[in-house]
Amino acid sequence: MIFHIRALNAAGRVSLRLEAATAAEAAAQARGEGLTVLAVRPDRGLNKLFSRRTHFPLLLFTRELLALLSSGLALIEALQTLLEKETRNEPRQVLAGVLERLNQGEAFSAALSHFPAVFPALYAASVRAAERSGDLAPALARYVAWQERVDTVRRSVISASIYPLMLMLLGGLVALFLIGFVTPRFASIYADNLERLPWASRALMGLGVWIDAHGLGAALGFAGLSLAFAWAASRPAARAAVARLAWRLPGLGERLRVFQLTRFYRTVGMLLSGGTPILPALDMAAGLLTLELRSRVAVAAGHIRAGQPISEAMQQAGLTTPVAARLLRVGEKSGQMGEMMENLASFHDEETSRFVESFTRIFEPLLMAVIGLLVGLIVVLLYLPIFELAGSIE
Repeated sequence: MIFHIRALNAAGRVSLRLEAATAAEAAAQARGEGLTVLAVRPDRGLNKLFSRRTHFPLLLFTRELLALLSSGLALIEALQTLLEKETRNEPRQVLAGVLERLNQGEAFSAALSHFPAVFPALYAASVRAAERSGDLAPALARYVAWQERVDTVRRSVISASIYPLMLMLLGGLVALFLIGFVTPRFASIYADNLERLPWASRALMGLGVWIDAHGLGAALGFAGLSLAFAWAASRPAARAAVARLAWRLPGLGERLRVFQLTRFYRTVGMLLSGGTPILPALDMAAGLLTLELRSRVAVAAGHIRAGQPISEAMQQAGLTTPVAARLLRVGEKSGQMGEMMENLASFHDEETSRFVESFTRIFEPLLMAVIGLLVGLIVVLLYLPIFELAGSIE
């Protein structure tokens, strides 16, 4: 992670950027260079978008650690092996920090909690529950399976959105080319008779002439809008506003709710299967939800503390679907609530995948038709005066 540091040296106040696993380690690096640290803050905003920072490969690390533990190595030996093979700076710093704390006598989960930017709370909680049972490998295997399933759903949604985005980009570029390059040439042909053109053609010609005359300003304005969009996309408040708008759309809002609940069910199921009690599991999994659903989790937790069954509490808080309500009751009767929640998440994952596939099949042809109509409209408005002239000659 990249940190911005404000510090003092012999010449006065300085500002620098350092790469470290935590803010404390970044401050320690600065002090090692003879600086007096004033403030440390993580890199945010546009700098975060464009910085070339090395991410800690958590899933790969977990797979490799699981393989070494399954081969009979002790935890510290396995971590030392991973440290020796690692060549990148940030992963080495993280592994060295974890090993240092283990050698100081801390538990593995406590050592991981010193690096919250690398090891999420869910990861540390899974390890903590495994420490109580004394078997770390199954907990790591459950986390790997959970992360792979979440990544599979995310990749399916992203891959389904790539083609429509490419269509919109190419359609927009074609429309800009017609308006900014072709339209001014037609405007010069109609220069003496612009007042006789239809109002739509006159408006199109005027826009094309303005873009041609102010090309640099238009390019700078477009670049500014792109940067503003990138900045807004990096702000949590802007993303939350877009999410609230999407949730109000008919049909799509319910699908987004089910998608959120699916991640919630899978996470709670993983934690329950690992031995985490229900209330801490609900609290940790609530961080994956939107603010509205997060408040409902707090309501459900209050009902459970009051002695209500889990299925009834979640249903009263609005955290179930018709299928979920039935399966949760079955899970309570069988005593396999964690496994039942994971099965429930798998059911809704399949449902989400079918919806994304069906939506893509309908949306892509409609998008192509809209782009075709837009380009065709521009061409018709350009040639409409010629058609009218030919009609008057006849």
